[in-house]
Amino acid sequence: MAWIVLVISGLFEAVWATALGKSDGFSKMSPTVVFVLGLIVSMAGLAYAMRTLPIGTAYAVWVGIGAALTVGYAMVTGAESTSVVKILLILGIVGCVVGLKVLH
Repeated sequence: MAWIVLVISGLFEAVWATALGKSDGFSKMSPTVVFVLGLIVSMAGLAYAMRTLPIGTAYAVWVGIGAALTVGYAMVTGAESTSVVKILLILGIVGCVVGLKVLH
């Protein structure tokens, strides 16, 4: 159960990170609300997962999922440039996250 919650929390990390960028320094209400709610859900899930998973593993997986999804979303929407090297590096992050799960 902790792993499922951790993956969902990683998804919400990407949500709050993206909303933070769209909030324009918290001057836009909708993205700011999404940021706050996403942050609360993401941190609560991370805290729950850390009750049973090692802290280092849980944090690395959480950050990896959030970072990969945030960059992936930005590339798909055109907010960030896309390159083969960038995609390979993101796949490396995903591979490391999967590796941490396999080792646990």
